[in-house]
Amino acid sequence: MLKFDITSEYKNGFARTGIIHTPHGDIRTPAFVGAATRATVKALTMQEMRDLGSQAILANTYHLLLAPGTDLIKEAGGLAEFSSWHGPTFTDSGGFQIFSLPDVKITMNGAKFKSHINGDKFEMTPESSMQAQWAIGADIHMAFDHLAKSENHKDMEIAMRRTHDWLDRCVAEHHRLAKIHGCDMPFEGPPERGSARMSGARPWRRAERTQPEKGILSHEQYLYAVVQGGTFNDLRAESAKYCASKDVDGFGIGGVFTADGMDEMLKTVNAILPKEKPRHLLGMGQEPIDLFVGAEFGCDTFDCVGPTRMARNGSLYTNDGRINIKNAKFIHDFSPVMPECDCECCKNYTKAYLHHLFKTDEITAKVLASIHNERFVVHIVDEIRESLQNDSFENYKETFLNRYYNN
Repeated sequence: MLKFDITSEYKNGFARTGIIHTPHGDIRTPAFVGAATRATVKALTMQEMRDLGSQAILANTYHLLLAPGTDLIKEAGGLAEFSSWHGPTFTDSGGFQIFSLPDVKITMNGAKFKSHINGDKFEMTPESSMQAQWAIGADIHMAFDHLAKSENHKDMEIAMRRTHDWLDRCVAEHHRLAKIHGCDMPFEGPPERGSARMSGARPWRRAERTQPEKGILSHEQYLYAVVQGGTFNDLRAESAKYCASKDVDGFGIGGVFTADGMDEMLKTVNAILPKEKPRHLLGMGQEPIDLFVGAEFGCDTFDCVGPTRMARNGSLYTNDGRINIKNAKFIHDFSPVMPECDCECCKNYTKAYLHHLFKTDEITAKVLASIHNERFVVHIVDEIRESLQNDSFENYKETFLNRYYNN
């Protein structure tokens, strides 16, 4: 079972801080997880991700299945080795992407779809999703779930029940693969600094196991169930109860939603999910308010492609709201994007320079903007974690959101 230590609990009964112990290191929560969809965070190197304070990355099984293929990643030694991240890793099942494709055929067995790259035909089942994620070798996997395109209650209920059926199959296959790979023994946790195990090869493994050959992944891997149900709290409650009853290590909260109503949904779900297991809010974090609401109502980790996607289009976060650096008003603005920010972009470059880079379509524009936006979001969640620990969350939330959205 994945080890999760709750280090403090906030007075509202939902928010908390903690530490998730993975075979590739600890994640101090709440934490924003970098969206490394294709085993990379777009426009950024893994060293840049480390420098800006990211604790973990999340890759997407659908995209890695198409390219470069999960067998190649396994041959390389797993996602951490392949990408040179060497830190905690997650994989999403790819269900969201698959069910967003045109002409996907959904059955109780799984989903048949065509590659958006070359039209090749694939079928993803709960079993093949687990096999793919074990080959990728992330520390934490998400169960294969069905995200309904419709917001109709009946359609959402059908998708939720299919998700539950698939969860049972994911759990069975996950445990089968754990046994095959010799990972059905308890994980000892990361070694203490200075201990004999500290000098061993990454990732950390049980003391009695020697370093495996490349292509043989023997570190423990963990499974999160995914709660579905859309905007319907009755379905969310039913899904949370079902997921909570299963032998899983944590929970993803899936679906497409906005901050409106998200607090009630999270209160419903997280009042049911066991508090001793970690919870990941899938695909949320483009808007700062998402992070505050998520953390306030019991989520421990978040991921979102939004910050870097917006950066590549010239939309940059500041404490006073977002700016479009392509606007003409920045041509002669020789101030940093955000004076308070400690990222490489803000310490060394001006708005005028960034405006020039974007207008001349220089690749460096996307790099610097992505560094800033990713650092901005990581820093917010770090500050949320600190404010929860020192009982100043409400003040930090009010001060930040009032300035950000009122300006």
